[in-house]
Amino acid sequence: MELLAPAGDINKLKYAVYYGADAVYAAGNNFGLRAKSTNFPKTHLRDAVDFCHKHDCKIYITVNIFAHNSDIEQLPEYLTFLQKIGVDALIISDPGVFSLAKEFAPDVNIHISTQANVTSWKAVDFWYKLGAKRIILARELGIKEITEIKRRVPNIELEMFVHGAMCMSYSGRCLISAFLNNRSANRGLCTQPCRWEYNLVEKSRPGEFFKIEEDERGSYFFNSKDLNLIKRIPQIIEAGIDSIKIEGRMKSLYYVAVVTRAYRTAIEADKNIVSSNVLDELDKVSHRNYSEAFFDKFDSSETQYYGSSAYIRDYQFVGEVQKVEGTSAFISIKAKFCIGDEIEFIFPDSNDDFKITVKDIFNEENEQIQLTRPNTTIRLDLDRKIPEWGIVRKKNNEE
Repeated sequence: MELLAPAGDINKLKYAVYYGADAVYAAGNNFGLRAKSTNFPKTHLRDAVDFCHKHDCKIYITVNIFAHNSDIEQLPEYLTFLQKIGVDALIISDPGVFSLAKEFAPDVNIHISTQANVTSWKAVDFWYKLGAKRIILARELGIKEITEIKRRVPNIELEMFVHGAMCMSYSGRCLISAFLNNRSANRGLCTQPCRWEYNLVEKSRPGEFFKIEEDERGSYFFNSKDLNLIKRIPQIIEAGIDSIKIEGRMKSLYYVAVVTRAYRTAIEADKNIVSSNVLDELDKVSHRNYSEAFFDKFDSSETQYYGSSAYIRDYQFVGEVQKVEGTSAFISIKAKFCIGDEIEFIFPDSNDDFKITVKDIFNEENEQIQLTRPNTTIRLDLDRKIPEWGIVRKKNNEE
């Protein structure tokens, strides 16, 4: 079973690959549904394909907007380019874009996006007969339905989301962002108004706001929990799923690395029994309350969290190891830490992880400092030589 990880930019792509992904998905500067992500200009797309293939990893490019006439004019040249650089598949939801891809990138596999809302074996069979290689199933499907789809249409690949943010609406069909901000989710511009706190206003009493609440915390009645299916890996394998997908092209490289590594470990675990250490790792990234969503059955109390839309951040990503010289690590700082703090180094192989209490910090001028500052590079002298692609985190203070 393939492990598919998000790649919001070239650096995140590399971490996804080194931390265990079999494939990554990314977008160019246009035609994808994460317009606020960094994404890839054409020169970076070419580099990304070369890097992935050098490391025996596949790369899929999202072209999953619902296209308007102006998009149709630009798509042929872009699709031709994607075939030329050798991408492994295109992720598409719009039938018009599907048709163009068959014409201008005929040698590239097509994966039908979750945005196409494929929820039945008959819809899967429809796309299969048109030439789709893979279906990315709607999140609303349960494992029994997925198993039946695989039985009825065995020759097409099936992909499902297993981790990450979920939409409060039906597989991303929300209109709130377009209504309030004139920024359409189906054009990749969602402002996530589902995460905001709302009040009730009676028509004849403008300016009088009433909280929709059951307690003093406020009301976030649109707010969905995050998906987490790591405990269900054995059932997903048994169902015949070909690829499991992690959401998060707009998340940090730390998030991508930790979640990818956790699911890689779960897939390869003996009898797929996931250890508590691996489960704990998913609590060490920024996340909302977790849910298994529709896996067994739909229960709104299990998918929505009304008390708050805030992230849970028990750990903080504080740095990325830029280079290693002997036993010295040069770290690009993302958040501060001080002498006396306990920090943890993590690596692609979790057996290399370790913690230290910081005794000395040196800046780029080789001066000793007490406190790091974001967007600087510091040196830590360690008691061991460390592998490449290290990440540094620390536990947040409990207050």
